[in-house]
Amino acid sequence: MEPTTGLILRRITQTDLSVSAHKLATVILDAIAWKEGYNGLPRGTAAFTLAGLASKMNISRQYLTELLAELEASELELRREKPNGKFAPWLFRFAAFDAEGEDQDVESGTGDTSLSRDKDNKTVFSGQITIGAGSNVFQTCWAELIKAAKKALPCWNVDTQVIWDRFLAFNRARGNDRVPAGFLLGFMRRWRTSPGTVSRPEAASAPERAPDPRERELHDQIKAAPSGNRQFHASDLCRLIGQAAYDARILEVIRQFGCPRFTATLAVHGRAVMAGEIAR
Repeated sequence: MEPTTGLILRRITQTDLSVSAHKLATVILDAIAWKEGYNGLPRGTAAFTLAGLASKMNISRQYLTELLAELEASELELRREKPNGKFAPWLFRFAAFDAEGEDQDVESGTGDTSLSRDKDNKTVFSGQITIGAGSNVFQTCWAELIKAAKKALPCWNVDTQVIWDRFLAFNRARGNDRVPAGFLLGFMRRWRTSPGTVSRPEAASAPERAPDPRERELHDQIKAAPSGNRQFHASDLCRLIGQAAYDARILEVIRQFGCPRFTATLAVHGRAVMAGEIAR
């Protein structure tokens, strides 16, 4: 059965995650597109820049990286890719739901439909576009659609009016007087920056704050112990020092850095690797 927002949300709440990772998963879920033509995204994906996602979560980029690693290693299997170039947004999806079939006990019933399926919540390019001699895009019904859709496309940082002007010029050169609205979305998906064209961001990104030395210290410890091997590290370390001492180390890191238990566990494993107590 096809996944819905309700289905994935239930799986998120049932997955063993830190509180912050739960929040991050729901933020990503809220932006997932369920139909081609919604914000220009492939079905089942959401788009964010890492800076934008960190700002939405009100956390540092370093901490965001830790939370993403936690979601990637979890049963949700978060995956991300950047198919539209170095400076384009990342595309996120929960790979655990890529399989066609799901267990019956987690399937959504007939009454469980995602709010993202409602027409009012979609950015759908429908109807016809009249190719005029020139116009202000903000005096048409297409401005908001362009602005919403471009967030996940190669033209994500191009001014809305520039996109509109080039779309009109493209069709006038081909003698088109009237085209389906879907042509506009396709034009944006195949965007290429012409030599000499200046892409004007519509809103400047907020400057990133300087990393906290304590955050850097914690991040370095976590890097020494990849999250994918945490079960092996936990069992090796418990055999070496005992369960009580292992739990005490985790609590000590939580008190020192004020971080979630999952993050503290990775830091404890990293410290043990750096101290030579366990192998990487």
